[in-house]
Amino acid sequence: MTLLLAPMEGLLDFVLRDVLTRVGGVDRCVSEFIRITGTLLPDKVFLRYVPELNHGGRTLAGVPVRAQLLGSDPVCMAENAARLAALGPEGIDLNFGCPAKVVNRHGGGAALLREPERIAAVVGAVRRAVPAHLPVSAKMRLGYDDASLARECAQAMEAGGACEIVVHARTKVDGYRPPAYWEQIPAIRAAVAVPVVANGEIWTVEDARRCRAVSGCEALMLGRGIVADPGLARALRAADAGRPGSDVVLWADLLPHLGDFWRLVCDGLEARQRAGRLKQWLNLLRRRFPEAEWAYQQVRTMTDQQAITLWLAAQQPAG
Repeated sequence: MTLLLAPMEGLLDFVLRDVLTRVGGVDRCVSEFIRITGTLLPDKVFLRYVPELNHGGRTLAGVPVRAQLLGSDPVCMAENAARLAALGPEGIDLNFGCPAKVVNRHGGGAALLREPERIAAVVGAVRRAVPAHLPVSAKMRLGYDDASLARECAQAMEAGGACEIVVHARTKVDGYRPPAYWEQIPAIRAAVAVPVVANGEIWTVEDARRCRAVSGCEALMLGRGIVADPGLARALRAADAGRPGSDVVLWADLLPHLGDFWRLVCDGLEARQRAGRLKQWLNLLRRRFPEAEWAYQQVRTMTDQQAITLWLAAQQPAG
C-alpha cells in the first residue's frame, strides 16, 4: 500500500508536511500548487512553496516531496518545470483539479477537464522539458460539471507522459461536499495503464478500506483526514498488517508535534498568519480528539505569539 500526503492550498503546506511526516506512515508528499501564469518564476518562489528543495527534496523526516505546478500554457509550464527540475524535487505533479473560481476563470485547474486535448499538450510539454528520470504525475477530479470526460482526461494525461494519476473522486461542481464517488474510479483505471491513486473523503481506517474495495486502488492520497487524525497513515498500515488498533496516536503523543508545528509556524510564516494556522489545525483535530476541543477553546481568542508559546509549553508532557 502506498500512502500519499495531499496538496491543500492554505492548509497542508511545508509546515504540516514536516510535522505529519514526523508522525509517520506517509510514503510521499505533494506540495501546494505553484501557479504558473505568463512568467518564468525565480528560484526563490519554488523554494518558498517547497523549502524541502534545500534538503534534497525531502522533509526533515526523509519523506520525498513532489512539487506541484498549476497552469494552462504548455510553453510557460514547460519552461517553469525545467527551472524547477534543476532544483532537485522528487518529481513534478500537475494540477488539473483545483476548483477555485479565480484559477478556473483563467483556464487552470479543473477548468482544463473540459478540454482533454489541452491537458495532453500541457503534460507532454512538461514531460519533454524535464530530465527523463524525473517522474511527472497528474492530479484530476472526475470532471468539471460532470464525469462524462473522466476517462478521456486520464487518457490525455497518460498520452502526455504522466506516470501516475491521482483521482479526487468529485467534480469541480461538487467542490468538497461529501460524498466522494469512488465508484467512478474503476472506469478510469480501466482506461489507462499507469497507476491510479484514489483521493477524497478518507477520514478513517474504515473509509480507507471501503475506498480501496470500491475504487480498486491500492494507493491512496490522504488530505483533510490525516490533518484531523495525524496517526491515520500509521493506523492504516497497522490494519493492513493484521494489527488493527495497535499503532494509535494519542493526544499525549501529538502534543510535542503541536509544539514543533508552532515553532515552525513562528519561524516560517508572517506574524499575522501564525495564530490562525494553529487554530485552523486545532479546529480540524477536534474531529478525532476530544482534548482538541478544549485546546481550541483555550487558544481561540489568543492573538499574542508569546502567550500562545507559553500556553503550548505548559501543555507538554512532563519529562
